Amino acid sequence: MKWIYGRNMIEYKLPKSWIIYDLNSAYQEMIEAKSAILSLQAIPYKREWVEDMQYMELKREIAGTSRIEGADFTDRELDEALRETPTQLHTRSQKQAHAAIQTYRWIATLPDDRPITAELILEIHRKIVTGADDDHCPPGKLRAQDENVNFGQPRHRGVNGGVDCEAAFNSFVKALKLEYPKHDAIIQASAAHYHLAAMHPFLDGNGRTARAFEALLLQRTGLRDAYFIAMSNYYNDEKTNYLASLSASRAQGHNITPFLVFALRGIALQSRRLLEQTKIHVQKELFRNLMQDLFGRLKTARKRVIAARQVSLLELLLDMDSIKLYDLYELVKTHYEVLQNPIKAYIRDLNRLIGLDTIKAEKDSKDIYVLSVRLEWPTQATGSDFMERIESLPKAKTHLIFNNR
Repeated sequence: MKWIYGRNMIEYKLPKSWIIYDLNSAYQEMIEAKSAILSLQAIPYKREWVEDMQYMELKREIAGTSRIEGADFTDRELDEALRETPTQLHTRSQKQAHAAIQTYRWIATLPDDRPITAELILEIHRKIVTGADDDHCPPGKLRAQDENVNFGQPRHRGVNGGVDCEAAFNSFVKALKLEYPKHDAIIQASAAHYHLAAMHPFLDGNGRTARAFEALLLQRTGLRDAYFIAMSNYYNDEKTNYLASLSASRAQGHNITPFLVFALRGIALQSRRLLEQTKIHVQKELFRNLMQDLFGRLKTARKRVIAARQVSLLELLLDMDSIKLYDLYELVKTHYEVLQNPIKAYIRDLNRLIGLDTIKAEKDSKDIYVLSVRLEWPTQATGSDFMERIESLPKAKTHLIFNNR
């Protein structure tokens, strides 16, 4: 510990081992993280669902990893930065976000058997800072002699620049090849993240490089072809605990247990969030299949016309979480304006769908009806029950049935 500029400065010490942790202290978190990943791997999915979610996860990752470093941009500015060929990048934060998305997209193309080498880590850093911070930070270059960095709260100092930095970095890379493969892939990812952050081998972009390298290693836990876990979003949401866990691990002589426990909780949390999103996709797919099947069984011409209108209502509701009563009408009114009493027919169709338990109508704080589908309907409906309900529904009714189910 050194006294510098009136404050305690925590000096960097070369680790005795590059992967020290107490598995017993992280056992419960490890079980939950592995279970969440297995559940995510087991659930059926369509490629298009995953591609949509992958983009959102990448967006969360880039926003998270940039904002941890203090980036300040609007959602619109972030969207512009994430384009393949942005028209303008106004701020350093946007440039950092653009460089990060290019880096993560590149990482996604790397085969799992690509060796983990010094050059690979340097290339990640090169991509992270090029076009964003290369005016003050040489891309892909370790810090030179007398190029030292301080970071965090309490203040930490990275490994001394020059010979010390090169020796520590090379020792870390050697451990990645020889020592790390003896441990679970999730632990490898967290340990690598911690040590790059603690070492701070570059003039800038250290945290972004550490988180991108962790993302690469997490790809190799069996999630590569299915999902991408946006850990930086979690780290940003829990920024105080994130920095505290990194600091606690360093204070314990590079025992990564505090950071490992924190990271495992994030892996479980992010995996469960993706699992819930995928479940919703599955439920909607089941809903559509059953909807087409049962409404398609209606025989008379009149019933088929009414069913077509009702199916169009359900399709729109499936594409959104919820919508106000008359906002939905604006989207479907062309189906009703040819009728003698459009609003009455619209309300009657909704009323019948509520009676069939396919949708629900609830009042918001302004006493306005808000509509949404009941995704549990496919698990409750049968063909015979559906037909019985169709026959027993009132012929006309202009007020909504409020269904609490």
